[in-house]
Amino acid sequence: MFTLYTTFVAMIRITEVSSPQNPIVKKITALQEKSRDRRKSGLFVLEGIRELNLALGAGYKVESLLLCPELVPPGKKEEILRNQGIPDHVIHVSLQIYRKIAYRGGTEGVMAIMQAGKHDLEDLSFNRKNPLVLVAEAPEKPGNIGALLRTADAAALDAVLIANPRTDLYNPNIIRSSVGCLFSVPVATGTTQQIIDFLKLQKLQIWCAALSASKPYHEVDLSVGGAIVVGTEAAGLSEQWLSNSDSNIIIPMQGAIDSMNVSVSAAILIFEAMRQRGFPRV
Repeated sequence: MFTLYTTFVAMIRITEVSSPQNPIVKKITALQEKSRDRRKSGLFVLEGIRELNLALGAGYKVESLLLCPELVPPGKKEEILRNQGIPDHVIHVSLQIYRKIAYRGGTEGVMAIMQAGKHDLEDLSFNRKNPLVLVAEAPEKPGNIGALLRTADAAALDAVLIANPRTDLYNPNIIRSSVGCLFSVPVATGTTQQIIDFLKLQKLQIWCAALSASKPYHEVDLSVGGAIVVGTEAAGLSEQWLSNSDSNIIIPMQGAIDSMNVSVSAAILIFEAMRQRGFPRV
């Protein structure tokens, strides 16, 4: 079924979808569930108005936009369609179908198939004289990656670098747990050696968080341009990082355990660096 919807000066063609056998429904399910399909197609699924606005603001392209009219807040449909980058063909899905394909609740009836971005180190550039970068080596849990991205956004970091990634950046759990911060922070991936070479080329200090370190983090000058490097909770950082760092630093622990969640540790270090910089406004 096709109808026409007029918004401002644009004519929007609308397709109504109510069958779970519709190809668009199958496509979304495959993109949500299979990393292989995301990598092969260069597409991913995004849910939520805030996430869509952040992605569009970062220059991401929409391939298909799906709306569930029963769930979209009043007045938001026109606001969404006004955005640059929205295609002139919009898909309306029934409430039953939306609930079937939505990865999470509270997404306000908005879903999109997006074109994935590039995350190459050579595309990064820094405007500040003392950029602050977060590096995470081989993070496995999408929830931790999402939390790291939220902290990076809160501190307005210049970039997040993922060394030896073990999951693709467009895993639905990363997008969900980052609440869209995947799109608000420059993110690049590479091998450990590629990222070390990049940091040295940029003349950035390398500060590695390690349980084997003896230098408390607050005794290190984190106000200069540099990268805070964190590893996994299970294995920590590889020797390759520790031997290439300018300072191996530790968060002094006062209790019975000797480590914290990687996203918590990173947040402590990042905001100490921000404190030393006087919390500059970006």
